[in-house]
Amino acid sequence: MPDRPEGLRLMHVHAHPDDESSKGAASTAMYVAQGVDVHVATCTGGERGSILNPKMDRPDILANISEVRRQEMERARDILGIRQDWLGFVDSGWPEGDPPPPLPEGCFATVPLEEAAEPLVRLIRSFRPHVLTTYDERGGYPHPDHIKCHEISVEAFDAAGDPERYPDAGEPWQPLKLYYHHGWSWAKTKALHDAMLEHDLESPYEERLATWEREPEWDDRITTRVPCAEWFGVRDQALLAHATQIDPDGMWFAIPREIQEDVWPTEDFELVVSHVASEVPEDDLFAGITDPA
Repeated sequence: MPDRPEGLRLMHVHAHPDDESSKGAASTAMYVAQGVDVHVATCTGGERGSILNPKMDRPDILANISEVRRQEMERARDILGIRQDWLGFVDSGWPEGDPPPPLPEGCFATVPLEEAAEPLVRLIRSFRPHVLTTYDERGGYPHPDHIKCHEISVEAFDAAGDPERYPDAGEPWQPLKLYYHHGWSWAKTKALHDAMLEHDLESPYEERLATWEREPEWDDRITTRVPCAEWFGVRDQALLAHATQIDPDGMWFAIPREIQEDVWPTEDFELVVSHVASEVPEDDLFAGITDPA
């Protein structure tokens, strides 16, 4: 275990239930095992999400999707050993069409920024995290809820420590570091693809790589690679808890865990803001934090 002070707190801000398990879950489980208090803020209930597991695509599931996804989140929360709160916004859905239709009235992506950020500011001031993670400005992928999640996270990180902003949302608290999660870089995808071919296995990334225009400057934004391969199994169990979203026979599990552990044993982040002295590259989200008080 790294030599770090006791009492550290980490908050992840995610758009939907299942995002906490598909993005950074292994490092989350590792930090929990090391005594870090980890809290996930989930912006929406995932009410408009599609059912992505064919075995769960049934009328009874669809009719109760809000409650089903809430129960899935509870199981994943227990597996990861985290705290979790809902910010209470309504899923915006994925707009389909050319041009895409207007977003549903009152959905998360349409809520004004200050109104949408207020419950997150309140939660930050209550939980008092030292480190906050969220998505990059593209949302990780351009789902309107992911982009809104990025926007409110940046707003709340900046505002939580300012007593003049959101004065009714609790005592000010300034998180020390802000990170963006980088899940599937070109480099990671290509490395796993090549490893599958070297083992005479079919790669699930053949088509994706054929059309993926590499952006080296994007991969270069990664500053922090957290070694957490030992917890990939916990990550997988948390993923499977979201049965409506994760097909156990699908792409999530197409790469044998042994290959993942060997080829890419880290979860990757971009350090965006640091209020402590820290140097990149890093291998720990808490690098540079010596006094949790």
